[in-house]
Amino acid sequence: MLLAFDTATPLVTVALHDGDDVVVELRADRPMKHAEQLAPLIERALGGAGIVRQDLTAVAAGIGPGPYTGLRVGLVTARTLAFVLDIPVYGVCSLDVLAVEAADTGAVTGDFTVATDARRKEVYLARYDASGARLEGPLVDKPAALATEQPVVGEGGALYPDAFPNRVGPTAPSAGWLARVVAEERAELHDPEPMYLRRPDAEQPNAPKRVS
Repeated sequence: MLLAFDTATPLVTVALHDGDDVVVELRADRPMKHAEQLAPLIERALGGAGIVRQDLTAVAAGIGPGPYTGLRVGLVTARTLAFVLDIPVYGVCSLDVLAVEAADTGAVTGDFTVATDARRKEVYLARYDASGARLEGPLVDKPAALATEQPVVGEGGALYPDAFPNRVGPTAPSAGWLARVVAEERAELHDPEPMYLRRPDAEQPNAPKRVS
C-alpha cells in the first residue's frame, strides 16, 4: 500500500494506492495548517482503508516548488515514516502531478503549461507535452514575463487571467494523482528533498557581532 501526500499548497492532501488504484483520498478543509492537519489526515486515510502504518510499502510526497514551511512539514514526515517503517520514499515535482492529471483526464489535448501560486505576485511554471511529460522548467517569475496563450493548468490561471487567459483543468495537486504518478512511474522520481526555486522567506539570522 502506497501512502502519498502533498503539502506544497495551502491545503494538505493525502491518499492511499493499493497497487491497482487509489482507495482513499482526503483533503484538508482549512488552509495553511500543514503541521496540525497532516498527521490526522494520514491516520484518517489509514483508518478508512482498514490498515495500519505497518501495512504501508512505500511513501510518496510532493516536493514542490512551494512555500518553505509547508514543504518542510511534508518531507520531514515522509522521511520519518520511511525510516521508521524501513520502506522506500519518493519525491515528485508537484507541477508534474498536475500535468499528468490534466493529460489523463482530457483537460488538454496538446502542449500546455502548469502555473501555480509562488506568492510575491509570482508563479511557478513549467511546460508539458500532450502526454504530461515536462518539456521546460520549473521556474519562477512574474506572470507578465511568463504570459502564454497555451492552455494553463493550476492556480496561476485563476490568479492572473491577463497573463494566462486559457485556464483549464485542475487547480491544485491531488495526492491521488501523486500516488498514480508514482505507481505508474509517469514522472521523474526524486529524493524527498524540497524543490526550492528561490531562497526561503524565513532565513537563519546572522550570528551576533562580538562586542569589543
